[in-house]
Amino acid sequence: MNNNNIIEAKSLTKIYKLYDKQVDRLKETLSFTKKKYHKEFKALNEVSFQVKNGECLGIIGKNGSGKSTLLKMLTGVLTPTSGSMKVTGKISALLELGAGFNPDFTGIENIYLNGTIMGYSKEEMDRKLSDILEFADIGEFIHQPVKSYSSGMFVRLAFAVAINVEPDILIIDEALSVGDLRFQQKCYRKIDELKQTKTVLFVTHDLAAINKYCDRVLWINEGVLLEDGDPKMISKKYQAFMIGAGFKKVNFNDQVDETTDGSIPSIGDEIDPLAEELDVMGDDSALITGASLFDTMTNEKISVVEGNQELKLLIKIDVRKEIKDPIVGFTIKDRLGNIIGQTNSFVLGSEMATIHPNRNYVFGFDFRFPNLNQGQYTISPAIASGTQEDHCQHSWVHDALVLQVLPIGYEELSGVVHLSDVVFSSFN
Repeated sequence: MNNNNIIEAKSLTKIYKLYDKQVDRLKETLSFTKKKYHKEFKALNEVSFQVKNGECLGIIGKNGSGKSTLLKMLTGVLTPTSGSMKVTGKISALLELGAGFNPDFTGIENIYLNGTIMGYSKEEMDRKLSDILEFADIGEFIHQPVKSYSSGMFVRLAFAVAINVEPDILIIDEALSVGDLRFQQKCYRKIDELKQTKTVLFVTHDLAAINKYCDRVLWINEGVLLEDGDPKMISKKYQAFMIGAGFKKVNFNDQVDETTDGSIPSIGDEIDPLAEELDVMGDDSALITGASLFDTMTNEKISVVEGNQELKLLIKIDVRKEIKDPIVGFTIKDRLGNIIGQTNSFVLGSEMATIHPNRNYVFGFDFRFPNLNQGQYTISPAIASGTQEDHCQHSWVHDALVLQVLPIGYEELSGVVHLSDVVFSSFN
C-alpha cells in the first residue's frame, strides 16, 4: 500500500442474489443439480480507487447507483463478493439514520455504546461527553430513548459522536440532508475544519457542497465507477446526465455559420464568438455561438463590471432544428460554482414564437448587475424549450463569460453579495 494512501480499493464487487419467491432460496440450497433459482444483481462492479491521507472525497450518483454499498464495505458493514480493500486508521461513519444506535437506549447510553465500539474506555468517553453534548445541543432529550427522537435530533447526536471520537476517516452518507439549516452550516464548518487534518468521505446530491469542500469526486452509476477526478468538471457532466442532456467539449472556432437568408441583425456582428473550448450540454437542436456584455449607457463592450451597473447581455444562437416555445436565459455563478442568480424569458413572461432552423438569432437581457464583492464571476447562457417546470435543454454553455467585479469602497470584505444601504449606529 502506498504510504500516502489511507484507503486502497481494487476491483470491489458486490453481488446480491435476487429470488422471485422465498421458496426458491430453499430449492436452490437443496438442489443436487446446483440449479440456480436466482438472478444476480451487481450493486458494485469492479470499482477501484485510492484516497490519500488528508483528502476530502465526494461521491455522487443517482439513487440506487451503489454509493451506500461502497461506504458500507469501507466501514466493514458489508463484505465484498470479490476484490480487495485496505483501510488504514480509525473510521467514524454516519450511514443511514439508526446505524450503530440502539433505539431503546437513551442518548447518553448510545454515546457510551458508540465509544465502546470505537475502543474507548468509559473514562475516556467521560472526558469527551461535554464536547458531544455541546455540539449536539438537544437539551434534556439526551436522557430519553433515541427511538423518540426526530430525524433532525438523531443526526445531531450521531454527527456529534462521530466527530468527537477522533477518527482518522470520517464518512458521511447523506445524513446532513435531514438537519435544519443552522445545524447543516455548523456541520459544514466542522467538516472544513476536519479536512485540514483528517480524511473525509461524503455522499451527497448537493453539487455546491461537492465543489466547495471536496478535493476529488467519484461518480458511480449502476455500480460502475464512471469518473474519478476534478469536482467541477465531473459535477457538470453529472448535471447534464441527470437532465438527460449530452455533455461535450465544443470549440466554437470550428463551427460553420449555417445562415442562409442573411437575416442576422447587425448587432450580431458586435457579439464575440465563444472562441475557447467550453463545456456544453444539450441535444444540439441549437448551439449558442456567441455572448457579450455591454454597458447600457455607453454601449461599450465590457468584461469588468461594478455593482449596480446597468448592463445588456446579448446571446447569439445558431438554430439547427425548429424549436417551439423557446426559453432563453442565463446564470451568474461565483468562482466556486455557487449560483448567484439566474433568469430566463419564461419567468420574465416573454413568450416567443417558434424559431426556425438554419438561422442565427440574437436575444438580449437588460439588467442591473448585483452588488457583488470583488472577484471573478461567470455567466452561463442557455436555450431550452417548454416551460420552467418541464423543458428540454438544447444548449447550456458553462462559464461562457468570465467577469471581473470591482465593487467600490469595500474591497477588503468577503462573501458573495455586498450588504448595501447599511447604516451603523453607536449607542452609549
